[in-house]
Amino acid sequence: MKNILIIEDEKAIAELERDYLESYGFSVHIESRGDVGLQKALEGQFDLIILDVMLPKMDGFEICRQIRQSINIPVLMVTAKKEDIDKIRGLGLGADDYMTKPFSPSELVARVKAHLARYERLTADKGERGDHIRIRGLFIDKPSRRVMIHEEEAMLTAKEYELLLLLSSHPNRVFEKEELFERIWGLDSNGDAATVTVHIRRLREKIEHDPSNPQYIETIWGVGYRFKV
Repeated sequence: MKNILIIEDEKAIAELERDYLESYGFSVHIESRGDVGLQKALEGQFDLIILDVMLPKMDGFEICRQIRQSINIPVLMVTAKKEDIDKIRGLGLGADDYMTKPFSPSELVARVKAHLARYERLTADKGERGDHIRIRGLFIDKPSRRVMIHEEEAMLTAKEYELLLLLSSHPNRVFEKEELFERIWGLDSNGDAATVTVHIRRLREKIEHDPSNPQYIETIWGVGYRFKV
């Protein structure tokens, strides 16, 4: 049974999310305060976190930032705000997905399932023989999910790693943003390019010597990205 932590101060919303998730077999724990939620996230054995942005004591952005320093499980941020800047900020801090209230509980369940499935796929390939990629100073060890840049480890989130693995596994192939979104997030893109753009930017900051002049992940203007060799 997968364990999910909901950090949400609106009791009715949190309980509705919990009821739907429990009906699909998930075990759910709710925290209403940001600081307590962060403590639970860092101490508990959770498989996924649903994180509201506006919380008492500590907001969701700060919680996400601290979670990403030590935990690599999926984080879904939710908010009542509709501004793109909040979405970009949340994704930039390492959130895997972003939902704007109001949303249907069935959509939440679908996204939770999609993120858990992809996270499991990334962590399940233990001991696979000969599973590594080496391109110039970049080394990817698939069984351990470690990424090294010139002998130094790059600490990637689950989605950053999956993006890098997909691109580097198909060198010189151009991927449209919509295809990347659908393959990595497992959902219809609906024209949502911001999620991919933010994750590519964060990935470049971690693997490129000069992110403004990338040597690995190249932008193909008007189309998408490719890993150049």
